[in-house]
Amino acid sequence: MITDQSKKDRQLINNDYYDSLHQRWYEADDDPVALLRAEANFRNPWIVRRLCEFFSYKMEPVQILDVGCGGGLLSNSLARAQFEVTGVDLSSSSLEVAKKEDDTHTVHYVQADAYALPFRDNNFDVVTCTDLLEHASNPQAIIREMARVLKPGGFFFFHTFNKTWISNLLVVKGVEWFVKNTPEKLHVFDMFIPPGDLKKWMAESDIETIEIHGVRPVLLQFPMMKLLLTGKVSSKFRFKWSGNLKVSYTGIGRKAHNKPAALPPAF
Repeated sequence: MITDQSKKDRQLINNDYYDSLHQRWYEADDDPVALLRAEANFRNPWIVRRLCEFFSYKMEPVQILDVGCGGGLLSNSLARAQFEVTGVDLSSSSLEVAKKEDDTHTVHYVQADAYALPFRDNNFDVVTCTDLLEHASNPQAIIREMARVLKPGGFFFFHTFNKTWISNLLVVKGVEWFVKNTPEKLHVFDMFIPPGDLKKWMAESDIETIEIHGVRPVLLQFPMMKLLLTGKVSSKFRFKWSGNLKVSYTGIGRKAHNKPAALPPAF
């Protein structure tokens, strides 16, 4: 089930970390997963809103594939918004938690490798990929595979980290220094992705970038001070949209279609 490429990735970066989280996906505050959860809580409502705008005309169910779904932070949010969701991940323990936390009992969770998705071509209206590409040594191949299963005219939602000195300071060093229980090689700076590279790889797979927005933590907030002093992440820890892409970025692409439709404004 696991490809040689994913085996190689696990030699470069600590992707095994996610296998050990179990219920900590949703409960831990003394672990970097709490930051991932806080960021998802910020980003997910925006993704749901954009999808509702894009598919307001569509009568039949919208089919969404969430690649690298982990503990289901995004998949379950999409299901609560009444989308038909399939979540894939290599971590069986994460998938067990995701299924347990799916209060709609509708998400189809599948253990699968992002480099070899077990779905036919042109199968999904939407593919999402958040916080995965920076864990892959060959993100171009994963993008090609996601483009393969995305319908013409379908939407691709992504989130990853930029390759800048400030992302290295905040995402790699800062988390290692200040967040409790951060393992070695949770993130590897050399695997971060400049936006220009991601846009290029998407274009090579016939996906045009239609939106891209910077995301960063709110620095002047009480939960940030608490984090620095205690190593714990408050449930009130906040992220915000940024005018630049220097830390991380979220965006939307659209697979080539013969008759592109007009899109609603981003905000």
